[in-house]
Amino acid sequence: MEEKLLLLGDEALALGALHAGLSGVYAYPGTPSTEITEYIQAHPLTKERGIHSDWCTNEKTAMEAALGMSYAGKRALVCMKHVGMNVCADAFVNSAITGANGGLVIAACDDPSQHSSQNEQDSRFYADFAMMPCFEPSSQQEAYDMVRGAFDYSEANHIPVLMRLTTRMAHSRAVVRTVGSAGSLTGIRPQNKMHFPPEELARFWVTLPGISRQRVKILSEQQDQFLHDSELSGRNPFTDGPNHEMGIVACGIAWNYLMENYPDGCPYPVLKVTRYPFPKGLLRQMAATCKTIMVVEEGQPLIEERLRGLLYTEAEGASGVKVKGRLDGTLPRNGELNPDILREALGMEVRQVFPEAARTVPRPPSLCQGCGHRDFYTALNAVLAKYEGARVFGDIGCYTLGYMPPFHAIHSCVEMGASLTMAIGAADSGVWPSVGVIGDSTFTHSGMTGLLDAVNSKADITLCISDNLTTGMTGGQDSAGTGKLEAICEAIGVEKEHIRTIVPLPRNYPEMERVIEEEINYHGVSVVICRRECIQTAKRHAK
Repeated sequence: MEEKLLLLGDEALALGALHAGLSGVYAYPGTPSTEITEYIQAHPLTKERGIHSDWCTNEKTAMEAALGMSYAGKRALVCMKHVGMNVCADAFVNSAITGANGGLVIAACDDPSQHSSQNEQDSRFYADFAMMPCFEPSSQQEAYDMVRGAFDYSEANHIPVLMRLTTRMAHSRAVVRTVGSAGSLTGIRPQNKMHFPPEELARFWVTLPGISRQRVKILSEQQDQFLHDSELSGRNPFTDGPNHEMGIVACGIAWNYLMENYPDGCPYPVLKVTRYPFPKGLLRQMAATCKTIMVVEEGQPLIEERLRGLLYTEAEGASGVKVKGRLDGTLPRNGELNPDILREALGMEVRQVFPEAARTVPRPPSLCQGCGHRDFYTALNAVLAKYEGARVFGDIGCYTLGYMPPFHAIHSCVEMGASLTMAIGAADSGVWPSVGVIGDSTFTHSGMTGLLDAVNSKADITLCISDNLTTGMTGGQDSAGTGKLEAICEAIGVEKEHIRTIVPLPRNYPEMERVIEEEINYHGVSVVICRRECIQTAKRHAK
């Protein structure tokens, strides 16, 4: 029986995975991907079927665990935001070499305009780099349908599949028609039974160079099949139009933006792209009849760049077809697209939805009132004011807002785990005091190996772990290090007497300042754990 649900794009993908016979989801929370895993965790099927849905320590461990489940023949989903792809890249790229046994889908949620991210990289390049198929839904309904197809395609071709969403798709809602209904499993696929890779494929899971060379050849030979399947899948439909002055290639959610501007039908030929490798044959078909091609893609100009090369390398040389998009300034080079940006690029009258006076005044983000990070930064600033040339290397988390007024407490923030290792490098250069500030979840995500480097090199640094007992920035998910931080630091080799714990409250400022100053003046590796529950999770627990 069919059921209609109002779902976020993240939730549609999650439900599609559940209905595809999912056995495990592996993820580290990161906006805009977090809701995929949270939806699976809360769904009745997860408990009923014993589906694994615990959070992982980082994206690399998530990818590797999912590979293990795929090896055992079951269907696994990996979820992360786009920068998480950098963390799992080693396992991700090599998964194209091992191949998949049980269906393996990697959901990467990109963040154009950097709403909550340090860059706006495009995960489609990872799929292209790894020679892996990529699906990019243009609607919530397609997110539900395509993830089910992605699992089937993964198993049929023994290859992982990347599914790419962007912020607007992940975090907007639409009605989705689903198989099954409450209390019914009609149309919902059962989980795979455990089975290991067949003999002819099992050797590829051992990536010795001699074996991998054989697999790379097979993977290269599969590319023509992936392209053929992409062009014939029905996911890249070509619609002709009466005006061939221009053709439009619209990728993923950008297709929705185009259709919003042409509710009665687009006058130009349109190629909708939601599956990669991108359909070269259909693009050539468009180029044969159109004088100009505009490429509208959310993120970086992957197709636009490839199309310029594709058209130039035709047998007759340059084709004479003009390619427009982000590279020539027709569309903004960076940031998120929307229907109005596209409307202007199409030469249509720009609509002013809200008058200038009615627009909300921007309000910069700040740490919550009552947050323990506030008290920690107040004490840290008071201590470091005594030292000329002190530098504080920050990290990724809500405590990164310590850079903002009134604290101005950190001097850098690059990526997960960089605080600790940057502090080491600065100390090696003669910076003192050299202080690293990292959160509890980020420490277990990618800070522990840096601490081992510090211990091994006897670095003159002070590491401050701001422990709010949760993964606060993404909504309060469980933190892998809760209750274990002192033991982890001691096991890594930090001297026990230089692992100090303080409670960040105004009444404790004198003690906090004393402890921080004592550890700064210890010329070796010291750790100050600043522990108080996140004010938001504390409120929820109080209720």
